[in-house]
Amino acid sequence: MPPQMLRWRSFRFVLLLLGSVASARAADLPLCPGSSPTQASAPQKPAPAKAVARVRKPGVEDGLVDISSEHAEYRPDGTLILKGNVHVHQGDRDIHADEVQYNKNSQSIRSQGGLEYQDPLLHVTGDGGNYSPTGGADFRTAQFDLRQRAARGSANALQLTPEGVISLQGVRFTTCPKAEEAWSLKAASVTLDTRSKIGTARSARVDFEGLPILYLPWLSFPLDNERKSGFLFPTLGNNSRSGAEVSVPYYWNIAPNADLTFEPILYSRRGADLGGETRFMDANDHGELNWNYLPYDDVTHASRGRVQLTNTMELPDNFRFSINAQNVSDRSYFEDFAQGPEGTSTAFIEQNAALRFRDEHWKIDGELDRYQTIDYTLEPFEHPYARLPRLAASADYALGSAEQLAYGFESEIVNFDRSIPGCGNTAAPFQQDGFCTRGWRVDAMPRASLDINGAGYFIRPGVAWRATQYELQDVASGADRSPSRTLPLASFDSGLMFERDTQDRHITLEPRLYYLYVPYRNQDQLPLFDTTLPDLDPVELFRNNRYVGADRVSDANQVSLAVTSRLLNSADGKQLLSATLGEIYYFTDPRVLLPGEIARTDGRSDFVAQLALTASHDWSADFNLQWNPQAGQMQRTQINLQYKPAPQAVVNFAYRFARDVLEEVELPGQVLQPGQTLQPGAAVPPGALLLPPSELLQQAEISSAWPVARAWNVFVRGIYSIKDHKMLERFGGFEYRACCWRIRLGARSFVSTRYGTESTGIYLQLELTGLASVGSASDSFLMDAIRGYTPPESPAQRFGVSSPSGSPPQ
Repeated sequence: MPPQMLRWRSFRFVLLLLGSVASARAADLPLCPGSSPTQASAPQKPAPAKAVARVRKPGVEDGLVDISSEHAEYRPDGTLILKGNVHVHQGDRDIHADEVQYNKNSQSIRSQGGLEYQDPLLHVTGDGGNYSPTGGADFRTAQFDLRQRAARGSANALQLTPEGVISLQGVRFTTCPKAEEAWSLKAASVTLDTRSKIGTARSARVDFEGLPILYLPWLSFPLDNERKSGFLFPTLGNNSRSGAEVSVPYYWNIAPNADLTFEPILYSRRGADLGGETRFMDANDHGELNWNYLPYDDVTHASRGRVQLTNTMELPDNFRFSINAQNVSDRSYFEDFAQGPEGTSTAFIEQNAALRFRDEHWKIDGELDRYQTIDYTLEPFEHPYARLPRLAASADYALGSAEQLAYGFESEIVNFDRSIPGCGNTAAPFQQDGFCTRGWRVDAMPRASLDINGAGYFIRPGVAWRATQYELQDVASGADRSPSRTLPLASFDSGLMFERDTQDRHITLEPRLYYLYVPYRNQDQLPLFDTTLPDLDPVELFRNNRYVGADRVSDANQVSLAVTSRLLNSADGKQLLSATLGEIYYFTDPRVLLPGEIARTDGRSDFVAQLALTASHDWSADFNLQWNPQAGQMQRTQINLQYKPAPQAVVNFAYRFARDVLEEVELPGQVLQPGQTLQPGAAVPPGALLLPPSELLQQAEISSAWPVARAWNVFVRGIYSIKDHKMLERFGGFEYRACCWRIRLGARSFVSTRYGTESTGIYLQLELTGLASVGSASDSFLMDAIRGYTPPESPAQRFGVSSPSGSPPQ
């Protein structure tokens, strides 16, 4: 399921039981205190007493039958009466009893009194029974434990065949210890096939705290950690947009490296959704296909659907092929079927296929890349361009005994395409404004540099030459169809490393200086296909272009200065503190600007700072700052503070602030277009309205998972928009975790549409350990919502994979 689709329901009661998630991803379930199943090695054979009878007979398939006892009586009919600490051993099977009758002809054993039987899967004690290598075992009023699982039970009768099939009648089953038997499964009959590792139950009932909560005529479950095919448990829920819902998934274990989950969902308001997921993996290929298909939505009166394919294939000769593509039937799909703010924050979904080559020197990429626009508030000219195709190649080589001379190149050829209604008509406003422009771009940049380094210093001077050529269609009237740009680049990068050791700390001071020169080229005639201005951070200080994308190359006559200091633990090298401060100083203010970008006139960039603190075992903090000295105001701030004394105990505080870096310019009936960049000192176009920079984001967030008492945990999360004086999301809940069961109750409110509509809901989840403690939907939500939270015995810890759960596929 895609990460943006958190599994959540406005109202949900989840009861995952035997054969549900556990059937697809069985776990090594934790044992309750004092309820350990019979997993210890078989009891050692007692030392023979003075009178010992030992009989060794060849078995049918498990080797010799070894019998020992304190007393023996041989009867004329061939029956051997063994009394006193009788132990029968055959292969990996052991029987203990006070008295047994052994028939040497049939090698059968009969006991009228107490009897104990053990094998690698099963431990049974009964009032009596029979056993033979050819006929199996038959026990009366049996108590049993599954040795490989924290599970036990009782049966009126138990039969074991030589083929390893166990049949039980009148069964009571649980994973709880005797002192805390909160739940139990009662069934008329249960069959355990120890060879195929499959169990089936008929006429089953689940009791919780003495109350029956579920009846099932038939169910199937695994006996080990292997996956198996079968129906998963149904999920019930309610959604304010889709109504009541029920899903009954079916899991198909196609092969050890492939599976499929078919999960139809019935919505009371919308109809039936035929969803599913299939996965496959081998040594050189792995992928996943997810889909939903609603043939007819009773609300929208149309078919609805979603499909997503991810696949990575390792090919010979250092090639790799990958696909990451998703498509939905309509722009409102995520708002209707997503279960959180991700339904409104998904603006585009990607459809990408790529063939890549990598070796020691070369990188070659061939891609087909396009986006489906989900945000219906965007105008057609705001949709991203498709890149059909994109071809990129780069190479890196070095010469010299220490590879002092590095040289290579970067290149790219891309076809940018976008469909806008009305384009192609030379009189259309979109075409006159330049929105219809599409076409090819070729960009190449050979480069060379020296790498001179020694103890505590490095010097890296470098040069490059960049050439860009366009071949365009649907350009504005009079515009150049083949614009181009060429320019040289020169840089000088250098740094020092100062170190000092104290008794238990290692301190560094790392100043760095980077000079960049790029001559000015007027680029207003070039289109804007994929170029934007990234957020400024310490990494951006040392790039040779302050833009991302090849449509603009900023002129530069500047020096970047930054200093980093680290505090390390001398014993293990663990970083306790890292701080970086930096800024760019312009000898000449940049003249190349994006539409609406504010020109610098103060000879310096924004000031950036980063701080990462992990000095305490329990506390950690991250601080990022971008300060605009020209405007005398904060541009961006992000603070994350975490207190985590234990995996299940964590408190997070976050503050986020971001201010728009582009000046908004509104013209009558249009917006500022490429070619209309406001140069420093330029007059504002007639009728234009200049707006001050606007605040995009100012939020505070707090989240916590905290144990408040033995077995009790609470969860909270809140996101508050300081700018809008509004809560964007609220969540609160609690969990009670007993030895063999767990219950969670939570309530949540969040913005669910782009118009600000709020949705509220609650969820209730009951898990019965051993039957449904794997693939919890609420575990996934809590780990995403509360940074740093790790649920006890989480599925991710035990498997490293997500399991098909009862939640509808999203």
